[in-house]
Amino acid sequence: ALARAWALHPEVLFLDEPTASLDPSATREIESVIKAFDAAGTKVVMATHNLGQARRLGDEILFINQGRLVERAPVEQFFSKPQSAQAAAFIKGELPWT
Repeated sequence: ALARAWALHPEVLFLDEPTASLDPSATREIESVIKAFDAAGTKVVMATHNLGQARRLGDEILFINQGRLVERAPVEQFFSKPQSAQAAAFIKGELPWT
């Protein structure tokens, strides 16, 4: 699917958990392709629960909780100084009770 997208040279590429259930080697390959899209000028919008992947690939984080945008920040700011309690809890790996 990524190869077909590459052939079309899209302005924006939407990805939903692109490496879910892949082994580390395949994950590295997919991340390399995603970085190539970014380097070629394609805006990549990606949904992921993988915090490490968000740090490696992200420029900006949009944190969505229960369908609402809770926080929007540059990647380093999001991980070092989250502005919302929900984002801080997610980064710490805490599970909400409600």
